[in-house]
Amino acid sequence: MTYNYSCYIKLCVLLILEASISILSNAQEVEYRSQGIQTPAKIPQDIQMDSLARLPQILREDLDDSGARAFDTYVSPGTGYETGLRGPVGMWMHSPVLAEAIFDLRQRVRYGTPKDQRLTELIILSTAREINNQYEWSAHEPLAQAAGLEQEIIDAIKYRRALSTLQSIPEFGVMERTLVEFTRELVSEEKVSSETFDIALNIFGEEGLVDIVGLIGYYNLVAMTLKAFDVQRPVGSELLLPISEN
Repeated sequence: MTYNYSCYIKLCVLLILEASISILSNAQEVEYRSQGIQTPAKIPQDIQMDSLARLPQILREDLDDSGARAFDTYVSPGTGYETGLRGPVGMWMHSPVLAEAIFDLRQRVRYGTPKDQRLTELIILSTAREINNQYEWSAHEPLAQAAGLEQEIIDAIKYRRALSTLQSIPEFGVMERTLVEFTRELVSEEKVSSETFDIALNIFGEEGLVDIVGLIGYYNLVAMTLKAFDVQRPVGSELLLPISEN
């Protein structure tokens, strides 16, 4: 995929218009409170301690052949689950057919597109911030750092700063800006604006933009799973997403 930078002119116009958009201006006024470290006292009473969720941990020996195949799909080298299932996948494995079906989607949107991992993690963090998902954010901020996403950009997303204030960050170019704006509008607005859509389409092309929507949608599915089964971060881990006090 070749990214096209001809949309810079449109973007400059948006920069001017954006300053007058009240929703972004108000976002700067929000105060956030750190959540500190996960402790046993923060874990609800209905949580199963083997899975840190409302449903118990699935063991491979308790599955039939079809279920074991789905289990092995995830617990294999390179998937991130080599040591066992946890988090949303641990919950999906209660429906092995569903878990196995989701795997190809996961691999495609996270690893199977021309976007590098820096941009992929930028999208994931932007999604996690918009839906205020602590587990998702805390899992992916370190991954974003490892992928080379600059801490200034991470913090701008974390505190949901207005994009018009971020022009001083050299690494926050048209591509990064468009991805954050597109994610914010897709998740939090009635629809993606024509201006943002046109810029994103110009940069990423049709296939690339569909893949981006797939990535955002996948992490909304992850977040719904985490929310439904109240999946908890491990005791002693840092809860990295600050919560709005407004």
